Amino acid sequence: MYKLRLKPNCKIFFVLVSYFLLFVSVSRAQNVKDSSLFFPMVKFSYAFQLPGGNLEKRFGYNSNVDLNFSIKTKKNLIFGASGSFFFGDQIKENGILDSLKTSTGFIINQNGNPATVRLFERGFTAALHIGKIFSVFSPNKNSGILAYAGPVFIRHKIKIDDIGNQSPQLVDSYRKGYDRLTAGFGAHEFIGYIYFSNKRMLNCFFGFEFTQAFTKSQRSYDYDLMKADTEKRTDLLYGIRVGWILPLYKRTPQQFYYQ
Repeated sequence: MYKLRLKPNCKIFFVLVSYFLLFVSVSRAQNVKDSSLFFPMVKFSYAFQLPGGNLEKRFGYNSNVDLNFSIKTKKNLIFGASGSFFFGDQIKENGILDSLKTSTGFIINQNGNPATVRLFERGFTAALHIGKIFSVFSPNKNSGILAYAGPVFIRHKIKIDDIGNQSPQLVDSYRKGYDRLTAGFGAHEFIGYIYFSNKRMLNCFFGFEFTQAFTKSQRSYDYDLMKADTEKRTDLLYGIRVGWILPLYKRTPQQFYYQ
């Protein structure tokens, strides 16, 4: 008898599809309109951010994408965890490679030609949060003003992109002496509005978020400074975040009525 054998990638795809179908089947259940519900949710969001503090001396504005898992209780408490990736090309601390340049202002690659080197901002955050939904200006008891706060870990650096990787001065081991890798802990806050549709067709949120972190350099030596950077930093981020929510409602028991 022939047995169907699935490749590992096919098995993963099959499991994901199964979970999706399971979600679709259970998401047609709880009554969002008439009661405050307990349910987990996954949030996907984007933020436009501006830097402050020491971070403003290094970078300009950036984009931020975030994946968030939260649980909402019947008392409208919210708690969960999130991870975000932020990126940009607004580099203010752009003199870090000056010591590698010739008198004409170019970095020369291994072929004797001017190298094309670009600088970018790269970073990520990992955070926990707890907060509450205040059911005002809302179509149901699950929507309203959302406020939360919690601890955050932040890590960022200047990404040095040597186009073609033809500059021996900028191989991976040397880039670490110029990339300004920085990390530390702090806090983040959010205040905005969260909306769950009565018909469960549209679920979203938007608002203002703030991040304050106390960071320091993670490199033992900066080549261009010819010393270790021991400065204690205060890195700030301010932004407007908008996002889409995937609420994981559970199915309520079916009821049968007899005459």
